[in-house]
Amino acid sequence: MKTPSLPIASLPIPSIPSFPSFLSLPILSLPISALPIPSLPMPSLAMPSLAMPSVSAALLRATALELAVLAGHALLYPTGIAGERRPEEAPAARVACDLPAGEGADRPPVVFLHGFIDNRSVFVLLRRSLARHGWRHLESLNHSPLTSDIRTAAELLDRHIEEICARTGHHRVDIVGHSLGGLIARYYVQRLGGDHRVRTLVTLGTPHAGTAVAPLAGALPIVRQMRSGSGPIEELRLPAPGCRTRFVSFWSELDRVIVPPEAACVEHPDLDAVNVRVTGIGHLALPVHPAVAAAVRQALDVAEPAHGSTGPTGSASVA
Repeated sequence: MKTPSLPIASLPIPSIPSFPSFLSLPILSLPISALPIPSLPMPSLAMPSLAMPSVSAALLRATALELAVLAGHALLYPTGIAGERRPEEAPAARVACDLPAGEGADRPPVVFLHGFIDNRSVFVLLRRSLARHGWRHLESLNHSPLTSDIRTAAELLDRHIEEICARTGHHRVDIVGHSLGGLIARYYVQRLGGDHRVRTLVTLGTPHAGTAVAPLAGALPIVRQMRSGSGPIEELRLPAPGCRTRFVSFWSELDRVIVPPEAACVEHPDLDAVNVRVTGIGHLALPVHPAVAAAVRQALDVAEPAHGSTGPTGSASVA
């Protein structure tokens, strides 16, 4: 349908008696060019148009990597359902025996603790990386998906750590926890006195301050405990004077499980903590990415902090 072209002055203007006479709109009789148009500064659109594609590309790459990791992990998942066997000499230790004598012998055992609805298979690549660089005592623990309370899981972890120390002859261990696993380990360290056993706790994408994304939160109590404001999360905010464990927390701005992403940082005035920002990867890629594995090795290879020493929360980054 063709729209007729009419001059502005010829358009009929209805008379509205209830309006005051000064709203008779005489300005419509003026040509358009005569209308006063205020001069406003035009917003600059250059920066958003350049930044948005970069952010979208990074998110797209991270999402593609997450899907690839998920597919690979689905294939490995059945291999980690059964608990790890506990021989005198674990397979990882036999790999490390090819190294020069004495190398890595003084390093404490490293205990891996997986996240929600997962198992020890998530740490296959990270564990292999540590073994190739001299770590002799590597232990992967499975916590039951039916566990309903972080506190209960932390008590079970306590018993596992005592057994590992008795078997290996070491008085202290390091722990690497992914997601929920890191939260269980921190509760053990901070609330159950585990700091006398744990030298360094490394967490990967752990909701230290809780997360707004909690699938099946209405059905599973342990998932509700990962929400901000839950009982265990609030207990971890309580004072922890003299805590002897060093915390290294890896977090990613593209983590879509921890919302907001900064909730994966350890922020506590009594804890010796370093928060490491990882760029370009998501939640599932944290335990398998080579750059993260190198940074974890570096975090575990530091000298043991002095008893009772604490410091302000630091920061670092992994590109």
